[in-house]
Amino acid sequence: MRYPAINKYVLCVVFLTLGSCSGTRESGPPSGDGLQADIRWTAYGIPHVKANDWAGLGYGFAYATARDGVCVIARELVLLDGQMTRYFGSEEGNRSSDVFHLAVLQPDRLAAYNASESNKSKSFSRGYIAGYNRYLRDHADTLPLDCNGEPWVRPMNDLDIAKMAIGVGIRYGLGRVQKEMAAAAPPTNGVDLATALQTDFNAPKGYGSNAIAMGRAVTASNRGLLFGNPHYPWEGPSRFHMIHATIPGELDVMGVSLITTPRVAIGFNRDVAWTHTVSTALRSTFYELQLNPDNPMQYRYEGVFRDIEEVRVLVAKTDEKGAVSSAEHIVYFSHYGPIVESQALPWDDQRAYAVRDANLANTRTGLTYDALNKARSVAEVKAALSLQGVAWTNTLAADRHGDALYADISVTPNVDMELLEHCRLTPAEVPARAVVLRGDIAQCEWKEDARSAIPGALPAQEMPYLLRDDYVANSNDSYWLSSPLQPLEGYSPIIGNEREARSLRTRAGLVFIEEYLDKEHKFEAQDLQQMLYSHRNYGAELLLDDLLVLCAAQDGPVQSSGEAVDISAACQALDAWDRRMTVSSRGGHVWREFWRSARDIKGVFATEFDVADPLHTPHTLNTGDGAVAMALLEALAAAQLKLTAAGIALDASVADIQYKQVHDERLPVPGGEGWAGMWSMIRAGLSEADGYTPIVHGNSFIQVISWDKHGKLQPKGILAYSQSPELDQPHSADMTRLYAEGALVDLPFSEEDIASDPALITLRLRE
Repeated sequence: MRYPAINKYVLCVVFLTLGSCSGTRESGPPSGDGLQADIRWTAYGIPHVKANDWAGLGYGFAYATARDGVCVIARELVLLDGQMTRYFGSEEGNRSSDVFHLAVLQPDRLAAYNASESNKSKSFSRGYIAGYNRYLRDHADTLPLDCNGEPWVRPMNDLDIAKMAIGVGIRYGLGRVQKEMAAAAPPTNGVDLATALQTDFNAPKGYGSNAIAMGRAVTASNRGLLFGNPHYPWEGPSRFHMIHATIPGELDVMGVSLITTPRVAIGFNRDVAWTHTVSTALRSTFYELQLNPDNPMQYRYEGVFRDIEEVRVLVAKTDEKGAVSSAEHIVYFSHYGPIVESQALPWDDQRAYAVRDANLANTRTGLTYDALNKARSVAEVKAALSLQGVAWTNTLAADRHGDALYADISVTPNVDMELLEHCRLTPAEVPARAVVLRGDIAQCEWKEDARSAIPGALPAQEMPYLLRDDYVANSNDSYWLSSPLQPLEGYSPIIGNEREARSLRTRAGLVFIEEYLDKEHKFEAQDLQQMLYSHRNYGAELLLDDLLVLCAAQDGPVQSSGEAVDISAACQALDAWDRRMTVSSRGGHVWREFWRSARDIKGVFATEFDVADPLHTPHTLNTGDGAVAMALLEALAAAQLKLTAAGIALDASVADIQYKQVHDERLPVPGGEGWAGMWSMIRAGLSEADGYTPIVHGNSFIQVISWDKHGKLQPKGILAYSQSPELDQPHSADMTRLYAEGALVDLPFSEEDIASDPALITLRLRE
């Protein structure tokens, strides 16, 4: 069923600048550039861009994306230009961001990236730049309120596509130490000036995903079936935007791009559907440099000293009177990459630390995604991934032939176990998750392999993948248990761990699948939709009964933060909870706040992880241990105090306390934290008196792609936060309402479906 979100009369009003409601408008006379595209918008503001060539496709792609996200793109260009301080002040890390981007995105690097692109990609980029600039001209005085009339909105130029591509690629590597790079400075007069910066070595926050790909052995249609559910930010440049791109006879693909990336990154065509999840593989390593004791601006390499190079950048700022001035900042580089400094990574008289990022050399994104968009089987998906342009994600895919694929073929340093054994260092304040290597000998450089298209990167042949006819799944744990029936083992630990406990979210997805299969059930699209929209909390299903036994045995107050707390109200709320996070569920937030601290209790599980039963272990709260039992009760008391102090009723419904604010309307947002046991992931900070809002990240582009028994495509999907982040735009909330209802949209992919959509508006764009 398709759900028209807005009637045609309203759409006519919205699109008066594009054309009349007769359906088609010719926009712009030919200018000699030969850029032409048709953009057709269907319900919920989904654009379908059709062009006869790649330049025209880029032209329409950018124009359609800008209609929903022009302010986000404009601000991203400011960030990539290193101009955040000038326009937005030095707060919130803007100055460090400016230093980072000015130093890394040097003109020679950008020019090299552009030169490496195929002629097809160059044509697409030329059209994309023209399409964005055309949108700015057409709407010079009518941009969304967030950026209308702002001096930082500028046209694109030839270097911006490279900036966006490189910037996204290094997000999980070098991009995670921007402040450390900007803070790095050599010691003065032998004094250690290491800053108070605390480097976050943990896995990146704000990004994740669930994915399932199924094959003919477990589907009712004997075809493929794909569930994609990336958990991406609800605001900013990493929001998804739904789009359909067509060049007749060459390309026909639908899905999402990030607002600031000009390719369909996740989606489907007539034969294949694919999705991504963030991989556990590292994208960068640190190198410890042995410094010249007489000169901290030199480091030892193969018995001689090399100079640390200085790169000088100018960071602009604006004073209270509007005058612009610039201050010079020096960034320091070794041959590995930039020097960084923090409390854990000091630059003193003996040592300094540099970072090498594999994706700085990744120029294959366009090539890879062009091949991925046109793949006709999961075998061709794997071949596309092997071109090595996927920066930091796993890929799961299913095809109409009934095959399923999991692969972590992503840009990863070629650091194997042998290199780690000979070269790895373990500085006291650097956790095991990060890799620090010796920087004084060539033997510890990343290995070069002729099979790899990217210098120093693992070749595709050395990365994990599975082809199966039943199912594969991933929820951001490593490759190891992507199929419980065929664990993947023997790969470099730099890709991820093996034979270790999986997260509650990973286990939830796998257990839910197994529940269906245990009933000899053949999967259909609605089963995967229901798996998500049931919003079950697997953590509570597994452990809450143990806590309730403790509750029943407790006959007095529990001490928390020096206060005696009667926890009976929290216990009652949990006892009445349906162990789901639907909009009508009540009390689940008590479990969320309880488990936030209880999960870190030493010895919290009575049954620890068993590699022979990784789906079901660990389990059972260790209430037989008196210290653990008391710590559990204290965690529950602390949760009750926290919620009461925030003005949140313990028996409040999800609809009451977790929502997206759109003007005066609160749109309920079901789902919850993955670490609390949710497979349906939504993360939001707790705001006093407001509840869990705004939504930070979680369920975003949800797609369920299937084929019927005859091989006909049946695509469904939704953007949980809707197409546009601009609240004064027409499609900023319509799909969010559907998400709360547990609905998906029938995605109009065929020409017949597009033409018959009652909300259809067409723009013929010419330049």
